[in-house]
Amino acid sequence: MTAQPLSFDPAVGDTRAFREALGRFGTGVTIVTCATPDGPLGITANSFASVSLDPPLVLWAPAKSSSRYPFYAAAEHFAIHVIGADQVDHCKGFARTGDAFHAFEWRENVHGVPLLTGCLACFECEKSAEHDGGDHTIIVARVTRVTTRPGAPLLFYGGAFGGFVPAS
Repeated sequence: MTAQPLSFDPAVGDTRAFREALGRFGTGVTIVTCATPDGPLGITANSFASVSLDPPLVLWAPAKSSSRYPFYAAAEHFAIHVIGADQVDHCKGFARTGDAFHAFEWRENVHGVPLLTGCLACFECEKSAEHDGGDHTIIVARVTRVTTRPGAPLLFYGGAFGGFVPAS
């Protein structure tokens, strides 16, 4: 028997149920990095999207409640790394702590932004706008450089990491 659909107003309903509903949208996994006065900083995020091809714009949305938020809000330059299926350790490392760089290969770009080696794609960015997004800030950035490699993506769905299976 098929379960009955659940319908609710997320503004007055259970926030956990809303979070679970959002988890039904599968996303790629990224790590966003920036330079800080105390050294490199990284955070695992799935709030990434393309915005425009001309000019080349992307966005991501850090949570205002994150202890790492002030550094990303202040960063004029940062990098968004698309994580491959073979890099789940990267994802877990930066989900726990912002200074997991010691466990992975990386280098700095001309703006001092840490760039993780071997990601499926790395978008080097310059902030162009930010917008209030409730408990997040939507940061729009111009992409100034892209580096890619072939490989399978790491995906996030329903609170778990997994891979991609083509539809038949």
